[in-house]
Amino acid sequence: MKDSVTLTADDEGKNVISTSGDQVGRVISVKHGQAHVDPEPGLVDTVSTTLGGDDQPNEDTYRLNDEQIDTITDDEIRLRS
Repeated sequence: MKDSVTLTADDEGKNVISTSGDQVGRVISVKHGQAHVDPEPGLVDTVSTTLGGDDQPNEDTYRLNDEQIDTITDDEIRLRS
């Protein structure tokens, strides 16, 4: 099992990349260990499915928890499959 990652304010502005290598959004803020992702235009349905949009309180952004993340680099956050 991979080590857990920790989301910080340093991750704001990073691209969020799906398991297939597509950019699905950008982190606009990190609060309480959760990233808030602004989805790429035209990919709202994909992001909703990938990040569990059915229980998201804000329709404009999606929460991303550390359990959903595979790796964090200087430029991007890659999602787990």
